[in-house]
Amino acid sequence: MQTATKIILGIDPGTVIMGYSIIECTRQRIQMREMHAIKFSARLDGYERLSRIHEKVTELIRIYQPHEFAIEAPFFGKNVQSMLKLGRAQGVAIAAAMHFNIPVTEYSPRKIKQAVTGNGNAAKEQVWKMLQQILSLKEAPEYFDATDALAVALCHHYQISSPVKISAGFKGWEDFIKKNPDKIKK
Repeated sequence: MQTATKIILGIDPGTVIMGYSIIECTRQRIQMREMHAIKFSARLDGYERLSRIHEKVTELIRIYQPHEFAIEAPFFGKNVQSMLKLGRAQGVAIAAAMHFNIPVTEYSPRKIKQAVTGNGNAAKEQVWKMLQQILSLKEAPEYFDATDALAVALCHHYQISSPVKISAGFKGWEDFIKKNPDKIKK
C-alpha cells in the first residue's frame, strides 16, 4: 500500500550541470517542492565535482527525506569519455541514495519524455511546457537540466502510482494466475 504522501527526489546527472527536483505526491495532487540545477566551475577537477554531487544529493536527502529516488540513465552517445563521466556522476548520486536505503529507479531519457509528454522524442522545451501545464508552474529555471530532473521525478510518480502494474516474468496467463491467485474473482 502506498503511503498517503510520497516524496520523490529526481536527478538529471551531469558533471558540468546537475539538475535536481523534489516533488510531493498525494492521491489528489502533485506539488513541486524544489527544482534547481548546479553548474560546476570549470576550475574544479572531476573528482571534486563528484564530491560536490554526493554532498548535494546527501543534503537533499537529509532535508526532504524522500521515499523514492529516480535518476535519468545515461544515453548512449558517440563520445565514450562523456559517457564515462556521466556514469560516474550517476553512480555517486545513486550511492548517496543507497546509503540512506532509499529505493533507486533509473529511467531512460526516452521513457521520461514519453511519460511526461506522450512523445519519447520530445524536445526539452516541449517537456518544460508540459511540466508547466501539469504542475501549474510559471517561471522557467536557468537550465533545462532542472526541468529534466523534475520530469524524472514525475515519470517515477506515474510509474509507481499507476493502477495497472506492469508485471514481468510471466510465461502467460496461466503462469500469472498461478502466481496471483488473489486476482481471480469467483
